[in-house]
Amino acid sequence: MKKLLFLVLLLNGLFALNAQNIEFIKANRQTYLWGEGTGKTVKAADQNALAEIIGQISTQVESSTEGVTIENGNEFKKTWKDVVNTYSSATLSNTEKIVLQNEPDAKVFRYVKRSEVAKIFESRKNKIIDLAKNAEAALRNLQIADALRYFYWSQTLLRSHPDASNIKMAIESGNEVLLITWIPIQINQIFANLSVNIDKVEPKENYSNYLLDIRYNNQPVRNFDYTYWGGQDWSNINSAKDGLGVLELPKGQQSADIRLKCEYIFEGEANIDMELRDVMQKLPEVSYKNCNILVGQKALATTTIPTKSSTITEAKPLNIEGTVRPITEIADKEAIMKKVLSAISTRNFANVQSHFTTEGYSIFQGLLDYGNAKVLKNVELKYYQFGESVICRSVPMSFSFKSNNRTFVEDVVFYFDKNNKIENLTFGLSKKAVDDIASNNTWSEEVRMQLINFMENYKTAYALKRLDYIEKIFSDDALIITGRVTKIATSPEFKYMNNSIVKYNQQSKTQYLKNLKYSFGSKEFINLRFADNIVKQSGKSNTVYGIQIKQDYFSPNYGDSGYLFLLIDFTDSIAPQIHVRTWQPNKNADGSIYGLSDF
Repeated sequence: MKKLLFLVLLLNGLFALNAQNIEFIKANRQTYLWGEGTGKTVKAADQNALAEIIGQISTQVESSTEGVTIENGNEFKKTWKDVVNTYSSATLSNTEKIVLQNEPDAKVFRYVKRSEVAKIFESRKNKIIDLAKNAEAALRNLQIADALRYFYWSQTLLRSHPDASNIKMAIESGNEVLLITWIPIQINQIFANLSVNIDKVEPKENYSNYLLDIRYNNQPVRNFDYTYWGGQDWSNINSAKDGLGVLELPKGQQSADIRLKCEYIFEGEANIDMELRDVMQKLPEVSYKNCNILVGQKALATTTIPTKSSTITEAKPLNIEGTVRPITEIADKEAIMKKVLSAISTRNFANVQSHFTTEGYSIFQGLLDYGNAKVLKNVELKYYQFGESVICRSVPMSFSFKSNNRTFVEDVVFYFDKNNKIENLTFGLSKKAVDDIASNNTWSEEVRMQLINFMENYKTAYALKRLDYIEKIFSDDALIITGRVTKIATSPEFKYMNNSIVKYNQQSKTQYLKNLKYSFGSKEFINLRFADNIVKQSGKSNTVYGIQIKQDYFSPNYGDSGYLFLLIDFTDSIAPQIHVRTWQPNKNADGSIYGLSDF
């Protein structure tokens, strides 16, 4: 009885103390922002209390800004309130909470010091600067799609920041710039320095295929996304690769006024970041009139328009000659490739199946099912020895997904076995990614081809959803980290888990494959882009390599950009094994990403 009485007195004392604190907070409007909320549940009451605080924060923001970041006429106040609502997740971690009454008639009191409000905006400022830095780096690497995406996303978040007029960043030259003026200049300069010309026209049965040469400062772009005017409407989004783009116009349509519109908003891909997505939904778009480009006609004067039966030799596709030597005894393979490419164009595969192995034909069918596959042009193919196989590089093709408004350009690589049958097909890496590996003369040709082959098979396995292949290449005890990372203790059970690597979403191979199977089933397509790859050989074993690579992941319902690290053992060159796979959305504080030294 005495214990019960003590508890009652203690609770009454706490309630009295809380009441005194609440009255003190309410009386100090100069120091605190506060809100009270009611609801059937504590969660609902808490959300209502937070909404009241957010309203006060938006009022404070309005009084401290001149409104230069949002130009929306009489809707300015409403827009600012909507924008401040996008900070609610940050607000949750910066406010104190007192439950005044439990369910079913819950009541919650929330409060925060006015001095803490600035911290709510600090994380967004950091994200604004990080995106702008990513854009600057992408532009240096001629990744035009990435540069425009990151610049526009940075500008979008900047427009939602109350101190937008004063946020600065140090750029590569060492100068400090005001982002509110610098970012629009960068975006417009990208548009001004882009050139698009027709490289060739290929007439088809009901349409004409226009191959585009897309350059930035007269250099082929590594990636670039665009739509084009088809006469009645704008097309789906097309993704160019290594300077090659494509568009289709109905037969008979005049080509004198072909217009491209550069994609720079990337609204669909913004769904990877809830904060960014919320801001984009709240703010009006920024319109860049210079995003429209008139396609040049210069190439038409010297372009030969092929007939269905003609074969054209074009210079120069992806060519690693000079670093890895091509073979020249190729007449039999050339004849097979001519038949296969004709079969893709005519969609008649009956006469080519005999040129594939059983597995090779299955992969071929998977590639054709990946999208509305089309051969873009006939090029001079190169053939390279790889063990007992011969690699044929590479056929430029487009893959369209009309239901998801996307077209990708890919280089398709064919593998011939010792019996002269096609045993495998892959999507090729970008020209720079291949050249980065192929030009490393400290490794043998065999090692360089192994690395290129592995990365292209890895990329293709995710695109074609080949769980069987992915299961083979991961070792049974693989360390797989799929998210952000934190320090872990040394683990003697697993040699690759020692030292300073981190874990957050660590998964077993079984868990990873299970999640991957679910992910594959929910997506019409997956497309991976690799860039900025760094390959290092382990000092402990000449068959173990670490690959650090920038990866962009695209699908209809999800996308992300981040940094991938793979630790691969090539002891068995036919069946290499991944022992470590880490993925992180951002570089570490010192600019590094996880690599060999962490394992």
